[in-house]
Amino acid sequence: MQMDSVLEIVTRTDPGKVRPNNEDAVLVNAACGIVILADGMGGYNAGEVASGMATAMLGEHLKKAFAKREVGASLATALSSMHATLEVGVAEANRAIFSAAQSHAQYAGMGTTLVIGVFQGNQLTVAHIGDSRAYRLREEDFIQITRDHSWLEEQIANGLLTREQAQLSRNKNLVMRAVGVDAQVSIELHDFEVLNDDIYLFCSDGLNDMVPDKEIAKTLNALSANLDLCALQLIQLANENGGRDNVSVILVRVKKSIPASGAASLRWWHRLLTWFK
Repeated sequence: MQMDSVLEIVTRTDPGKVRPNNEDAVLVNAACGIVILADGMGGYNAGEVASGMATAMLGEHLKKAFAKREVGASLATALSSMHATLEVGVAEANRAIFSAAQSHAQYAGMGTTLVIGVFQGNQLTVAHIGDSRAYRLREEDFIQITRDHSWLEEQIANGLLTREQAQLSRNKNLVMRAVGVDAQVSIELHDFEVLNDDIYLFCSDGLNDMVPDKEIAKTLNALSANLDLCALQLIQLANENGGRDNVSVILVRVKKSIPASGAASLRWWHRLLTWFK
């Protein structure tokens, strides 16, 4: 099934008001139900190299694998196989970025955060590394569905800082995981049930560092009928509040739900793992 009949997807990215270049990268494939957002870091222009490599490699891998899909697998099998596939794909991107950083002085220290969403059947699988985020708006309930891999989040989890104290910290951008920084990297994977009219927001920290979650939720609720305008408004809010970083957003609306039984046609995910090997 072509997912572009099910999903409405809008992307926007902006350098912000301070930085001269944009080190964020976004890639979507509506037909395959894939969205990818990366926030690069390290050296002059090296961050955009890392984010560009990550999105391009993963996007191409998943696109080619989608073309080899078969029908017949259960949803449980499809999800399990797809988790393994994403782990392999991210590992390959990590090795490529790490190798480039080791081989070229101008790329030394580069890396990127990453958040990936894959819609299949009535499920969304989210894979992420670092502090790029995914949120869900369901009716008026707005929640963050990823957990930042950051120093601040670890301090909060260990009871050393409150959420309010963390908002005032100068260490907001200290990430504990990133693609390409080390020879190996671990991704976090979760599956979520998808319902009709859900809206999903994937963003770089240039948005949530500048705009409080309550204001993001207010904007999504007010402009949910027009995702183009909503994306533009979110970026405008980030820039009006200082625009200290690049800001990127991907908005996805589920136009119609897919019954769980329809996921039996997702055997192609099982082929993904074989294709990557």
